[in-house]
Amino acid sequence: MSCIHYKFFSKLDYDTVTFSGFDISLCDLKCKIMHKEKLKAANCDLQISNAQTKEEYTEDALIPKNSLVIVKRIPAGGVKATSKTDVTAPQSHKIPGAASFRSRTEPVSRTSEANLDMRLFFAAQKNDCQPG
Repeated sequence: MSCIHYKFFSKLDYDTVTFSGFDISLCDLKCKIMHKEKLKAANCDLQISNAQTKEEYTEDALIPKNSLVIVKRIPAGGVKATSKTDVTAPQSHKIPGAASFRSRTEPVSRTSEANLDMRLFFAAQKNDCQPG
């Protein structure tokens, strides 16, 4: 008998399903896992990926025996798109002097400003410490 070792994304330990042959189709593997875990096909679907390469198996994939796979439960209809939300804060919560996300016309690199401030600070310290 051949086997596939699987674990759900949120669990620590692997479990095993057995089958005959050198490989198993993704559909058959999903059915065996759902049967073993007592999951109903109407409630959820399974997303299965290789544990070592993190590559997700497609519907026509054949999974070789002794593979390690990661299983994620997803809604039966697939993942629904979420509605877009406004990321700008209401007027009462805005910080005075801060630019709005939508009104900013040029990017500001706070990292480069901080680096410049640090270089100027250390240059001034270096000049103060040198013997004159």
